Amino acid sequence: MSVLHKQIKQRVQAIFKLNGLNLKQEGSKYLAELLSAVQDQEEREEWIQKILFQVQKEKLETAVIDRSILEKAVNECTAEGGADENKNLLNIINSFDAPRYLYSAERKKFLKDEALGRDKAKLLPGACLKNRLFLDRYTNIHQRTARHDLFSTTKTTETPAQEEESQVKKYSLKPVKFLLGTVERLDNVIVLGMLTQMTHGCYYLEDPSGVVKLDLSEAKFHTGLYTENSFVLAEGWFDDEIFHVLALGFPPAEKSSVTRKFFGNTNFFGGPMDHSAKMSEKLQIVENENTDAMFVFMSDVWLDEPDVQSRLRRLFAGYANIPPTMFVFCGNFITHSQSGVQYNNSLKDHLKQLGEMICSHPTLRDESKFVFVPGPADPGSPNIYPRPPLPDFITKELKELVPNAEFVSNPARIQYCTQEIVVFREDIVTKMCRNAVYFPSTADIPDHVARTLTCQGHLAPLPLHTIPVYWDFDRSLNLYPLPDLVVIADKFEPFAAEHLECKVINPGSLKRQNYSFKTYVPSTRIVEDSQIPGEEDIME
Repeated sequence: MSVLHKQIKQRVQAIFKLNGLNLKQEGSKYLAELLSAVQDQEEREEWIQKILFQVQKEKLETAVIDRSILEKAVNECTAEGGADENKNLLNIINSFDAPRYLYSAERKKFLKDEALGRDKAKLLPGACLKNRLFLDRYTNIHQRTARHDLFSTTKTTETPAQEEESQVKKYSLKPVKFLLGTVERLDNVIVLGMLTQMTHGCYYLEDPSGVVKLDLSEAKFHTGLYTENSFVLAEGWFDDEIFHVLALGFPPAEKSSVTRKFFGNTNFFGGPMDHSAKMSEKLQIVENENTDAMFVFMSDVWLDEPDVQSRLRRLFAGYANIPPTMFVFCGNFITHSQSGVQYNNSLKDHLKQLGEMICSHPTLRDESKFVFVPGPADPGSPNIYPRPPLPDFITKELKELVPNAEFVSNPARIQYCTQEIVVFREDIVTKMCRNAVYFPSTADIPDHVARTLTCQGHLAPLPLHTIPVYWDFDRSLNLYPLPDLVVIADKFEPFAAEHLECKVINPGSLKRQNYSFKTYVPSTRIVEDSQIPGEEDIME
């Protein structure tokens, strides 16, 4: 056995073992012989990952993998042509099809529901799923917080000065049961839990181990919008069965790159590729070279308003010679308060008119993608998230006119090369401000919103009666690992903020904000403020 053959065999065994799988001797020899023909080390690593993910997709009865399973996985990979990445530059992912991973404390990794013995997600599951919704959120946030430098107990190689400094900054997370089991006063305690209001006007901190009453009279609130059912880090002292909070903050978020260092190239986001596009060097090169790629985001596109129709014609005419990669239109698409058949017919007619408007510019029709995200008042389903796309009988005529039109769920996930974009049409900023336990004195709401969403790792950290969510599909609203761009289509004024390399933008309501919208350039990651001019502006 050659040295290279032996090294490949050891590498294959190590990667499979890290993922909880054991290769039989004949299986590791088979892969080593197969991969020894691949000279480039990076390409060889990609093939190992492709084979691994193909194996994980199979319904395995045991963690011991023999040669027959590997042969089947290799055949599947080669049949797909090695997953030609350049054919998958732009993908739109339905929220109901998003991958469902949950952190396993025993195995220290994220596993799919199938591996954890969970049933397939249902729209109307049993009542126990409501509790599990918050438990899953807590599990996700706790593993991230416990791994943070402020709380991690993992020893690293440091100089004496660095070691002394790190020891000063280390803190210890305590569960609620630690407080409840103590009869003496406790000082300088930090607890991670969910902020709840079990009785009117009285707030509590809850985690899987118990519930403790809070005294927030002296609490200092850090940056963010603190709402009921959000997860917080509370620091203070405990006495007489009351936790007196001195400081309240959000669990620290972490960069996407940090998350992936711990969990490899697991495809949390979804998409057609077997492995995460985020880790692809080929797609990164394509992304950097395609400097003309651009996304247009606008919200409250009221198609029944004559002024909006006029501005859209001007918008399409302006972009006709330089077609954007994608237009993302968010609802509501109708302003009037009709309902039922009359409302549906009106929306159907106006969408057809929009299709005819687009067809008048063949370059846009053929080269740009048109994505439609339903708003809270649009037909098709109750206002519970995630929402399905607009019904086919309403959109059929537009699709026939514009083949590149796609009607998606709300929220929607967009994957462009290595970048991950989440679009959510909901007045989430307005609702978080209205339901905040403590409203910040500063006027810098965008920074508060960006920090809240990234630290909570969720699009809707609010009570279920404020933003209803299908319990079994709550994870489709997760923001973990952090995407590159989160588009919050809210009636709040337009803004752009950033936290830990995750941009959070709001294009604003199109007509209310004087026909302003946002554009995003993936190659430079720049967000630009744009506006559709009126006739009076052109005359000037």
